[in-house]
Amino acid sequence: MKLREGRLINVSNRLPVEIKNRSGHPRLSRSSGGLATALDSVWRGQHGVWIGWAGAAADSATADTLLQKAARGRSYSFKPVTISRDEVSKFYSGFANEIIWPLFHDMPSRCDFDPEYWEVYQRVNRRFAQVTAEIATAKDVIWAHDYHLMLMGRYLREAGSPAHAGFFLHIPFPAPDIFEKLPWRKSILRALLQYNLLGFQTDRDRYNYLSCLERILPEATASRSDLDNSVVLEGRRTRIGTFPISIAFEEFASHAASHEVESAANQFRHEMTNKFLVLGVDRMDYTKGIPERLKAFRILLRRFPELRHRVTLLQVVVPSREDIPNYKELRREVELLVSQINGEFTEAGWVPIHYMHRSLTRRQLLTYYRAADILLVTSLKDGMNLVAKEFCAAQVEECGVVVLSEFTGAAAELQHGAIVINPYDLTAIAEAIHRACVMPVEEKRSRMRLLRDIVRTYNVQSWADAFLSAASTAEPSVEPKAGREAGGSSPDEDAGIPLIAAGSSHDQRIA
Repeated sequence: MKLREGRLINVSNRLPVEIKNRSGHPRLSRSSGGLATALDSVWRGQHGVWIGWAGAAADSATADTLLQKAARGRSYSFKPVTISRDEVSKFYSGFANEIIWPLFHDMPSRCDFDPEYWEVYQRVNRRFAQVTAEIATAKDVIWAHDYHLMLMGRYLREAGSPAHAGFFLHIPFPAPDIFEKLPWRKSILRALLQYNLLGFQTDRDRYNYLSCLERILPEATASRSDLDNSVVLEGRRTRIGTFPISIAFEEFASHAASHEVESAANQFRHEMTNKFLVLGVDRMDYTKGIPERLKAFRILLRRFPELRHRVTLLQVVVPSREDIPNYKELRREVELLVSQINGEFTEAGWVPIHYMHRSLTRRQLLTYYRAADILLVTSLKDGMNLVAKEFCAAQVEECGVVVLSEFTGAAAELQHGAIVINPYDLTAIAEAIHRACVMPVEEKRSRMRLLRDIVRTYNVQSWADAFLSAASTAEPSVEPKAGREAGGSSPDEDAGIPLIAAGSSHDQRIA
């Protein structure tokens, strides 16, 4: 979708390019992470500005020049937000990744509810809003992304920004009994309702958000039409919708079909000399269920000894957040399990697990996708999991099998073609891998054709078009305030009228 008038103001924690010091000089590099990759593919000539942090070296005197250079040939420019080293520690590593990330993935025991993290989170969100409000006009559409910027809508309104503003949460939203553990729960719920549109990955996430309003912020009222949910708080209406993110299918498929990737995949298969190649590709993160996957693979080899020498697990783990203690502990656990399993089962000419702890190039990733017989996704909780969709796009021969955790957002779309598993049921995972190994070829092909059709149809561009269409038409209509003035209540006030239960539907979505 191209906006009829005005620009797209895209706001994310970081830009798709990063300025790093190399040999004492600032240099441009591409940012890591699926968010930057997904968003970079949806502009398609849409003019606008991308706002975000540009890295630790971005406050250098040459930062603006480097970002102007990075924007050449693009339809949008870059606008950096300055974040100090201390703020990065407390806003990003602290509040975002030691509170919100584990909490929203149903792991509250991993949270560190340090009140200083909250103070810095507010300050950085206010700064993002100020930078955005300075350039956004009434004709523009602001699209804020993910859990780093949940408060930005509030500060945009305080700054008097006239632009339509939408927010998309890329990670899951927790149920009320989890979310209510957050000390600043009401402030975050209220701030989110300052956006014109809230988008979630799945109907479950949208339902959880509405349920949290009902329990924690009863002064908000929700309603539902045939097309969407909406919530009214103090005269401002916010639309609530489900928008499952996806990938650039044709781009992935065409690159996977290239002669270069095909040759590399054939060579890799020849080197492995095994009939069945099981692939896992994940960031090093405790939400991905990597230890559970390894333990399930051990069960597979014990219960189905006929698969020994015939099946190999290639586990690729991309380094992530290595300065956070939980992630260091996870790496030690994963590598110990790999060592134990290989020590138990390795025989001459066969090593059951090939483990890589590194980042991959696009060509390497596509090579592994094409070479693999089975993709194994065992996430304990995942907003979407684009690896599953990338694997489908890369399966140009249509013979791979997806074993997919039911707790990924992708399972809602891919459940009829994938083998869906509970990642906590290790025996069931082992049985699913065995089933994928012995599955008839025609069943594999019919399943993969279905999966590829889904990912091809509901691609990243259709996701962006649906969200922007809803965001640009969402109107903050004024409703009666039931005797209170807008903005006149405390953020932690408990009084109010109840949320209408009909506002929470599992199977309605915008667009």
